Amino acid sequence: MPLEEYQSQFFTRDEWAFILAVTARLIPSEGDGPGAIEARVPAFIDLQLAGDFGKGADWYLQGPHEPNAPPQLGYQSPLPPAEVYRAGIANVDSWCRANRRRPFVLLSPEEQDDVLTALYKNEIVLTSTQGVNFFDLLLQNTKEGYFADPIYGGNRRMAAWVYIRFPGARASFREWVGVHKPYRLGPVNIAGERA
Repeated sequence: MPLEEYQSQFFTRDEWAFILAVTARLIPSEGDGPGAIEARVPAFIDLQLAGDFGKGADWYLQGPHEPNAPPQLGYQSPLPPAEVYRAGIANVDSWCRANRRRPFVLLSPEEQDDVLTALYKNEIVLTSTQGVNFFDLLLQNTKEGYFADPIYGGNRRMAAWVYIRFPGARASFREWVGVHKPYRLGPVNIAGERA
């Protein structure tokens, strides 16, 4: 189903518009390959946040939390990812309204890039996310939606896999071991569909 027909499972209407705008800037359609919108990355993020990932179902969310802990200590927040997204989106939109006089989705692409760059450089402080770097989580989930198997809602028609010539979930590569020429077969997803 095309992204225009997708009904959000988690995001509100305004949050959905924000996710569409942000992912379109993180992996733009103007590049050589498909953009996040063509690959249905927003649908992937929405489905993940509506499920166990969004609830942090198998994550340890109890304290104490160390906000400046090294990455090897893992996730350091009492908020599950779904709550981080809700808080982060609201916080970014509030910042945009206060500093740019418009919500994120109404900014020009250049202004949106400036806001995302400021988020990346920690120039916009989001206290509502309680220790989670919202930009890092958003970028990671955008990449996951772009390259994940289509069964999870993103990477529509294996567009990203076709672009990078990734073979997908093929069961066997034995006949290609030791062969020194380009891999000619297209990708296959978990469901066995071919691109």
